[in-house]
Amino acid sequence: MGNWGIIVVSLLLCSPLFHGEIAVAAKAKEGSEEWGYVEVRPKAHMFWWLYKSPYRVENSTKPWPIILWLQGGPGASGVGIGNFEEVGPLDTDLKARNSTWLRKADLLFVDNPVGTGYSFVEDEKLFVTTDEEAGNDLTTLLEELFNKNENLQKSPLYIVAESYGGKFAVTLALAAVKAIEAGKLKLKLGGVALGDSWISPEDYVLSWGPLLKDVSRIDNNGLQASNSVAQKIKKQIQEGQYVEATDSWSELESVIARFSNNVDFYNFLQDSGSDSISITAMESSKAISGRRYSGYLSSLRSSLAATGGLDDIMNGVIKKKLKIPENVTWGGQSDSVFTKLSGDFMKPVISGVDELLAKGINVTVYNGQIDLICATKGTQAWVEKLKWEGLQNFLCTDRTPLYCGSNRGSTKGFRKSYKNFHFYWILGAGHFVPVNQPCVTLNMIGAFTQSPAVST
Repeated sequence: MGNWGIIVVSLLLCSPLFHGEIAVAAKAKEGSEEWGYVEVRPKAHMFWWLYKSPYRVENSTKPWPIILWLQGGPGASGVGIGNFEEVGPLDTDLKARNSTWLRKADLLFVDNPVGTGYSFVEDEKLFVTTDEEAGNDLTTLLEELFNKNENLQKSPLYIVAESYGGKFAVTLALAAVKAIEAGKLKLKLGGVALGDSWISPEDYVLSWGPLLKDVSRIDNNGLQASNSVAQKIKKQIQEGQYVEATDSWSELESVIARFSNNVDFYNFLQDSGSDSISITAMESSKAISGRRYSGYLSSLRSSLAATGGLDDIMNGVIKKKLKIPENVTWGGQSDSVFTKLSGDFMKPVISGVDELLAKGINVTVYNGQIDLICATKGTQAWVEKLKWEGLQNFLCTDRTPLYCGSNRGSTKGFRKSYKNFHFYWILGAGHFVPVNQPCVTLNMIGAFTQSPAVST
């Protein structure tokens, strides 16, 4: 158990402070954790959970970093999924995770947008309807946490996102930079990492058919059918018909499922539902038909509850530890989060990445080799659309192979960098890269945050 024996004890014993029925801010007794709610708008409450690393390196020339993890969905819980399923100190059995990113940085998990996970709104009119609104809410949260805490201000903040969280990361970073420049936010933004991120929906849906045809998962008939729907989506996006494009996206997933016999969208080497680690969007072709991502979230909660997994602990021991209001159910408003954002779901944010690069912000993109939903083929396509002045030099740069430890006999991935842009190809990983390749991902995060921690 090592350093995390204390965390497990605090998980069961520590109680937060209260203001009314809502935990405003709390600390574990040994000071290793803090959590609470921020009212980002009247009656809109966002939950956060900060872990302080026991591996912190003091008296270094490099400051100890903080990572803000943003989950996808929209409507998936970072406090739950990213924390217990991927990179936090404990897994869903509440056992220590050896590959926790706390080895490289402090970790801040946020249930974003409001309505996700433990976050909630008191009025359904308060759900966000655009990525920009979500970014503004997150900026408000950061102002509340950092402006009042000089210790937090000493650590650069690195935003790391997964899936749809990548769109939130871009809009948050732009809003945060604006707030920093205006003197409204006291923090140093270290960089943004986009992991298997839904940056350009058009490029991803166009990649699905050709990729699956190349790996023998669909045939020419399937390719023709999928390309037909993908081209319809492309046209809808170009004409600004984003809600219609979201509906067509659901239609395309049904076509892909039918011709591939239910391929797992998060690992194209497997069937949907065959891997308990991969959080799959489809459990059966019947569940796919006519569904949206809200259906995925509902099935996810049901499947985890059935196995006594994440849903059980988030609405059980974790909810009790954090003193979440009794009338708040973890994930209870997640379906509405997606529905309200359906008009932004298919909008690209490539121009936002360009803006960050032009401002000199460090941007890292990483992608799992066997992901389908945000396939590397699609990621490379949108990267090549960047208007960033360094793009051509980046494209002409050779890749560097990645290994873990002293083992040079097994290539784990590749890296390519030019100035403030970095791209990682992670081999053998699906959509949830830290789960599939924890070692090389931990090294990548150490390089991204310039962590003073010893390399693994």
